Amino acid sequence: MLKSTSTLAILTAASFALSACSADFYREAGAQVDEGAFGNPTMTNTLIANGELAAVEGLKRRFEDEVPASVNFDFNSATLDAASQSVLMKQAAWIKQFPEVRFRVYGHTDLVGSDGYNKSLGLRRAQTVVSFLTQQGISRSRLEAVVSFGETQPLVVTEGRERRNRRTVTEVTGFVSGHPSLLDGKYARVIYREHVESAGRAVFDEVSAGVAQ
Repeated sequence: MLKSTSTLAILTAASFALSACSADFYREAGAQVDEGAFGNPTMTNTLIANGELAAVEGLKRRFEDEVPASVNFDFNSATLDAASQSVLMKQAAWIKQFPEVRFRVYGHTDLVGSDGYNKSLGLRRAQTVVSFLTQQGISRSRLEAVVSFGETQPLVVTEGRERRNRRTVTEVTGFVSGHPSLLDGKYARVIYREHVESAGRAVFDEVSAGVAQ
């Protein structure tokens, strides 16, 4: 009896194995590996190999270190005040140094109001910032006002009217496709170009000041 039971178990297991093999035989090559994101690791590896990913990260850090990335808004408003316009003028000056680079503007709100309304308000704020930057001579094709985070990412967790939560954030997101400066894939030189030029200008200014004295 034990022997027949063991035999039946083995035959059952073999049957399942053959069924699985039969099903796999008719699957498209790579179907077991590809879960819908098969191309993403390949794309990331390509970006790393040609230096683009590292260059984008480097420019993101530079932008955040050298200019304020955020501007704030009054309650229930998408209008830029004088302080916000001053910050955006600094952003615009930085952005103009890098005609190869694309940017996104993310909108945020405080926690007052409904989620739907705040998403709409956050987007209007992002669009206002993009409009202001284009007025400073920056191509609209390099700027994107994305769907806002609304109230979902507060800097200060409070149900009240917190100004620091009512903001937009500008961020480096990539390079302009097919830009002449990048056709040879030398992304790193974009990061360091302005460092070298600004250093040269600083030395020239110091020499000029010494001559003047």
